[in-house]
Amino acid sequence: MILHMIKSVKFVSIPVKDQDKALEFYTKGLGFSIATDQPMGPGQQRWIELKIPGADTRVVLFTADGHEDRIGTFTGVSFETGNVEKTYDEYPARGVEFSEGPTKQPWGTYAIFKDADGNQFVLSQK
Repeated sequence: MILHMIKSVKFVSIPVKDQDKALEFYTKGLGFSIATDQPMGPGQQRWIELKIPGADTRVVLFTADGHEDRIGTFTGVSFETGNVEKTYDEYPARGVEFSEGPTKQPWGTYAIFKDADGNQFVLSQK
């Protein structure tokens, strides 16, 4: 019998070069809000945790030591929206660049966008 089971994903960490630039992109570009922005110690990065409107899972803008090579790659993270086409039309005005436009598949519609560091994400809908 398992007494303690995993309940959810608490946060997803996104590796970034410049935390200030990334924070501006995720708050102004994607509409996330700041949950925590705290120093981690002398000479270290800050712990920046963001809330996604309407979601329990959070996003952390932090690069762990030795993971700098992950910056600017495909993350494997998929963000859900109610309408991919509408989001695709609205986001460029907010500084969001898409590397692939909306594509319909049997399982749903998706597009691929990049953050300020070139990290790539899937935007999808059910």
